[in-house]
Amino acid sequence: MSEQRQAQAQGTPALGTPGGPQPRNVVVVGAGMAGVQTAVALREQGFTGTVTLLGAEPHQPYDRPPLSKAVLLGKAEGSAFDLDFEALGIELRLGCEVLGVRTGAHELDTAGGPVPYDVLVLATGAEPIRLPGTEGVPGVHLLRTLDDAERLRPVLARQHDIVVVGAGWIGAEFTTAAREAGCAVTVVEAADRPLAGALPAEVAAPMTAWYADSGASLRTHARVAHVEPGAVVLDDGSRLPADAVVVGIGARPATAWLAGSGIALGDHREVVADDHLRTSAPDVYAVGDCASFPSGRYGRRLLVHHWDNALQGPRTVAANIIGESPSVYDPVPYFWSEQFGRFVQYVGHHQSADTTLWRGDPSGPAWTVCWLREGRLVALLAVGRPRDLAQGRRMIEAGTLMDADALTDPSRPLKAAGA
Repeated sequence: MSEQRQAQAQGTPALGTPGGPQPRNVVVVGAGMAGVQTAVALREQGFTGTVTLLGAEPHQPYDRPPLSKAVLLGKAEGSAFDLDFEALGIELRLGCEVLGVRTGAHELDTAGGPVPYDVLVLATGAEPIRLPGTEGVPGVHLLRTLDDAERLRPVLARQHDIVVVGAGWIGAEFTTAAREAGCAVTVVEAADRPLAGALPAEVAAPMTAWYADSGASLRTHARVAHVEPGAVVLDDGSRLPADAVVVGIGARPATAWLAGSGIALGDHREVVADDHLRTSAPDVYAVGDCASFPSGRYGRRLLVHHWDNALQGPRTVAANIIGESPSVYDPVPYFWSEQFGRFVQYVGHHQSADTTLWRGDPSGPAWTVCWLREGRLVALLAVGRPRDLAQGRRMIEAGTLMDADALTDPSRPLKAAGA
């Protein structure tokens, strides 16, 4: 019988709970930002047991944001985390594909055999959605991994004609890099605007001009019928020449390997975690892009596919595994994007807002959109105004009441709008 079940049978506190026995063996599945930071946070918070980090890729763990920038353009060879895993006492197993988990036995099944755990952390991230019908078609690319970026570098270096499918965050960032490399780029988007799934129409509308300003062609209301070597054919019959096609139509949690595990998944196939980032299975946590969590701040469950969530969540997971100071996870979500010469930052969650206010002219180089609910700031999008973002983030966290007149004056510091 495991320590966890023995403790439950004897009425004593379970592993990782205040007053309970400390787990001896924590296994983290996924060697991206969330997994690496979980392993590091365990050590920083004083965990002395075994920490094993399993990564499916053969590469040293690396950061993803540079893949669509410096790595893609050949300005950097990689983006490996500057960490000495051996010195931290973290056992790193690379090229280790995890096939399933048997939660009752506290064991993972991997290509190399079973891996036991006392506590398991799921940090497998998300995987890009593939464009149907493009499997095996030459010249079709995704941009999620280091290998993806390496395959795309020569495409940019040769200044190919490129069709980008999807005008979301990754599509915009890749288009920016491709134009910088001198490629001719056509972006096709099924919706009526860029970032249709992320931002309201009136906020995304000014961003449409950014594509033309960069020399890229943006075609909205454009659906791909099929891709063939050298061309993308749209559903209206038009053909777009394409030496390469880059697909950026979204990502989904990488959880297929959890089928049959009994671990509860949500509507988007994400792991359903509670406010301590615990899953439905005993001694199993989930963090980062693969997990949703309930937000008391916003009154709904959030699934956040951004770098900052993968950085912040691991601290909560580590604290709850160690069990001395249990921690609730309820962050103010944050992300940024560098595109078309602009630094775009977003903080909060705007879907529950009842008021939208603007600071500055959206046709200009710097402006901010603020979302309020019952007079309090709940989200903010800043283009070229990082000070607004920094001040707004603190005011969202504090639940500050805002003065609307002061808020809409871009010449005044945003913090001056606190009522």
